[in-house]
Amino acid sequence: MNAAEFRVLIVDDSRQAREGIRTILGGDAQFQIVAEGRSGEEALALTEQWMPDMILMDIHMADMDGLEATRRLKEKYPYVKIVIVTVSDDIAHLFDALKKGAQGYLLKNLNPRAWLEYLRAIAVDEVPMTRELAFRILKEFSAAERPKSSANPLTARETEILGLVARGMSNRDISSELTISENTVKNHLKNILHKLHLENRVQLARYAYERGWMGGKPDR
Repeated sequence: MNAAEFRVLIVDDSRQAREGIRTILGGDAQFQIVAEGRSGEEALALTEQWMPDMILMDIHMADMDGLEATRRLKEKYPYVKIVIVTVSDDIAHLFDALKKGAQGYLLKNLNPRAWLEYLRAIAVDEVPMTRELAFRILKEFSAAERPKSSANPLTARETEILGLVARGMSNRDISSELTISENTVKNHLKNILHKLHLENRVQLARYAYERGWMGGKPDR
């Protein structure tokens, strides 16, 4: 992946809204749109498929709204940055989005320049001053409030990748083995490290060895 590119998934049930977002992001080479969805359910499936860096998520959609989709996505993919995109400036929606793990909240009626400035700041983990209050609130929702489980927190794909890491395979090797992009492997690894509270591949390998996860699947 080009160092300047930030892979984006757009999720909105309005074709016009998706086109508008595509037009705005198309003016900045930093953002690469990898897929588009129309519902919360599609957001879950497309995130599993594409492993984007950022998701621009509408709130009001059929079958599963953007807030519930955000909650589920952040449980499975804590690395991904989710920005809620809506026409509503209801502060309750803002608070709810942040509680569910969203990194930001954009109004659709903002001008394109403001959009790009805000998303660039999100991309590099710099909190835009115009959202200072929102992010201060976000920090108050500590990790202690998130669901905890003694069960294996990894998905089947993450467990498979962990086993390959334990065998000493590089990102390129894993990419070839699983027929996925190196960027997808990279994002899976970031997600695995976050879930297991580990810092590097050496610690990952040790974790996998201790549990007998050598072939991508647990031996027990």
